[in-house]
Amino acid sequence: MIKILIDSWIIPTIVVVIVGLIVALIAYFIKTYNKLVKERNKVKNAWSQVDVQLKMRFDLIPNLVETIKGYTKHESSIFEEFAKARQLYADASRNHSAKDAAKADSALGKSLDILVNAVHESYPELKADKNYNDLMAQLKEIEKKIAFNRQLYNDVVLGYNNKIEMFPSNIIAGMFHFVKEEFFQIDEGEKAAPKVSF
Repeated sequence: MIKILIDSWIIPTIVVVIVGLIVALIAYFIKTYNKLVKERNKVKNAWSQVDVQLKMRFDLIPNLVETIKGYTKHESSIFEEFAKARQLYADASRNHSAKDAAKADSALGKSLDILVNAVHESYPELKADKNYNDLMAQLKEIEKKIAFNRQLYNDVVLGYNNKIEMFPSNIIAGMFHFVKEEFFQIDEGEKAAPKVSF
């Protein structure tokens, strides 16, 4: 009789514990998957913010170039460099590649630095031009936003990549093919930001 009571109590308890563990495991699985999706979407959003600022800068450059062309017949090689950088950026944006966008950003920065320095030395009267000053102020503001959004993007990528690599969420990430994202990195020789001065 006691054995029947124990068996009737133990079996349901074991079943409840097993069902409870299965439910807890499924809940953890769903929660972790949803966190990974949320982090991946944060990365995409942060990238879009960087992309918007880079696009604004690349769109502003032709206006700056046109203003400068009115003062100088500066060598066309710099203007060609702008065109190459813009094409690199368009390709990077289309491919959603942070690495390629960083290369385009760096190429544009170098060209812009050379152009601004050359123009300031050779054409000091350009500093008095209202259009030029407005464009340079806009460019300076965009540079600040780009720096802020790059940092934000890299912070979000770090959080996402950590979730993908850390146990036990790495198991779920592997099952659903979550892949690491690239940081927005600039090569060691290209770390100086473009100088935008008046």
